[in-house]
This record gives sequence, structure tokens and C-alpha cells, in this order.
Amino acid sequence: MRVDIQRSSIINNQRIRVSGSKSQTNRLLLLQKLYPNIHLQNISDSDDSQMMQHGLVADQEVVDIHHAGTAMRFLTAYFAMQPNRQVWLTGSSRMKERPISILVEALRQLGATIEYVEKEGFPPLKITGRKLTANQVTLNPAISSQYISALLLIAPQLENGLTLTFNGEVTSKPYIEMTLSVLSELGIPNQFVDNTVRVDYQAKVADSEIIIESDWSSASYFYSIIALAEVGTAITLSNYQERSLQGDARLVAYYRSLGVKSVFQDQCLTLIKQSESVKYFEADLRDTPDLAQTIAVTCFGLGIGCELSGLHTLKIKETDRLLALQIELTKLGAVVSIDGDGLKIEAGCSLISGVAIDTYQDHRMAMAFAPLALKTSISIKDAEVVSKSFIDFWENLQTLGFQATIVDTNPTYLK
Repeated sequence: MRVDIQRSSIINNQRIRVSGSKSQTNRLLLLQKLYPNIHLQNISDSDDSQMMQHGLVADQEVVDIHHAGTAMRFLTAYFAMQPNRQVWLTGSSRMKERPISILVEALRQLGATIEYVEKEGFPPLKITGRKLTANQVTLNPAISSQYISALLLIAPQLENGLTLTFNGEVTSKPYIEMTLSVLSELGIPNQFVDNTVRVDYQAKVADSEIIIESDWSSASYFYSIIALAEVGTAITLSNYQERSLQGDARLVAYYRSLGVKSVFQDQCLTLIKQSESVKYFEADLRDTPDLAQTIAVTCFGLGIGCELSGLHTLKIKETDRLLALQIELTKLGAVVSIDGDGLKIEAGCSLISGVAIDTYQDHRMAMAFAPLALKTSISIKDAEVVSKSFIDFWENLQTLGFQATIVDTNPTYLK
């Protein structure tokens, strides 16, 4: 399916409901499986969370999680500590290119039995569940934080708990802190001091009713829309907290520099275009790498230069996001350079109209580029990929006033 968007303007003061945080949902789904007396509201309706739910309840020998990277990491840890259960955990062709050896080696340190079915260091995995009794793991933290969170989430059900020692600088620290905050909310003792994280064994937790906050990564696309809109334009988003567990809540500070004011009231977040942006935007996104595509496109749409660093994990996402950004922004007229783990965009580049954006089976590529329709006509190819994290995205754009036409190039997909 392709979405063609004519140059649009926004209907002011619209309200949008955003589904629950994918990051929080997937953590809590695993914990709910370990502690069934946890009850959840506002669960994410993303494909990733649906795959996570499917994997946790599946009783077959082969579990296929398709493109869901979080589910691959979290379920690897979960199945490894399920005695007398053997699972073949697999995914899409792209998933088979995403490394998982660091997590597998960490689980093996705890006593897990995991074999690579095809290529060494990559899914699919043959996991033979064991009772894990070791409780010490040392690993390099300059990796996807999901490896670390996967270990922390199963830790309270390991009879000796778990101590993780990091031998370097931690990447995406807010996501690790989110995991620990979720554990704390359930009364599970933990601590993170210097380069060591400790989670204690907890046989039971109290009955809990948890309302999952809406997804901040999804909010980023509306921040981009407001940044590119006329001064005075506003959008209100549902179920957001000023003191959030989600690392991507740093959007408030990032987009303040890009002219967007954030107002919290009655569990809602109102975004208001208040002023012009800075002339040059610079940020280290090592703790918030999922925001890189959105911020890069926003800066290009505003005609300002930017320099984004700390993006080494983007190369192992759904696609090589740094390279994909460079290719697609260049098609639009940007001058983009990649240097190691960073990306630079020159200021004042002319925006080319009518470009068709390739999405590389990456939901964030599709959603990050869509706001440019406030500046020019644009097409988004393979637009159904948004369902991975934000199934109602295109309908929400139409609600806001975007002239978005859905072209069904794959009749078997929609109905």
C-alpha cells in the first residue's frame, strides 16, 4: 500500500488518542506472564505488542515473531528460563540479520541452553528451557538496551536473583531505568549503582492494576507536525505524563528548541507552535535513538542544519537507519553526510516535490517523513509498515487535515 499526501494544512486544536507505550507494554506483558495477578489497561495495539502477546501464550514448538525485535529479545530470555520447554524462535528475513549473540552469551552465563539454527550469532534460535541458578553476568553495555532489559525482566523469577556488571558506558540508559521503574512499581527490589544493576528474587507481587502511558515515540511525529506548522497551531494528545518513565519524553526539551511548547493538563499533552526554531540543532541521541529519524526530517523541513550523534545502534534496527535516512533525504534535496555514529544535514537545502519515499520495512521511516506534507506533496511506499508500532497513524493524519490518499497496491493486505 502507498499513501500519497498532497501539500496540506492542519485543522487546529484537534485531539488524538495515542495507544499505550510499546516499550512499557512489552515489558509489562512479560511480567504479567510471570505474575498473572498483574492487570493492564491501555495496552499498545502495535504489531510488536501483538507478537509479544502471541509468543507468550503460544504452545507450539515454533514461534515466529516476524519483524518484532523487542519480542525476539524478551522472548529469548523468557523461554530460556522455562524448564522442560523447547522452542524454535524465529522471525522475518531482516530479523535473521539482526545480531543476538550478546544476549545469548549472557543467558548461557546463567546456565541457558541456546543453539543457533542457521547463522552463528543470529536468529533463529533453538532454546531448551532450564532452571537458571547462576546469578552473575558481565557484559558490554554499548549495545541495544533491550538485551539488558530482557535479562532484568526475568531476574525476579530467578531463585538467586541477578547481578549485571557493565564493563563500559551504558547505551540507551533511560530504557534500562524504565525497566527498573516498572519492577519498582510492582514492589520488586532492585538497584542501579555505578556500573552494576541488581534485581532480587520475588516469588509473588501484590495485585496490581496498571494503566500504561501512551507512547512517546509515537508522539514524536506530532511534535514534528507542529514544528513544521504555522505559529499558533496546536494538537492535544491523550494520556501523557510530565514525569514519564519513557526516555523519549526528552522530546519536550528537543522540540522546545524547534519552536514547540508542551503543556500538560488532565493526563493530556498539548503541543503548540510558539516560535521560530533555532538556526542549528545539535544533539547526542545515544539515549533516545528512536527519535533520530523524526528529528532529522524535522530539521530538514525547517531548512536548518543539524548534527545528530550517538546513533551506532541504528545500523542494526529494522534497516540501517542512518543509510536509509541519507538516501531518502538526498532524494528530497538534502545534503547529508554520515560519519561513524553520526549524521549531519546542511542548512538551506531546497525541498524537491513529489518524491516517493522508500520505507525499507521500517515503520519509523514511514512516519518520520509524512510530516513533510506540510511543506510539499510526498508519497510513502509500503505504508502499511506503520502497524508495527502505530496502527492508526494514517487515519490520525487525515483527522488532522492531511490530504492523504491510501492507494492499495497490495489487494490482499487490506480486506
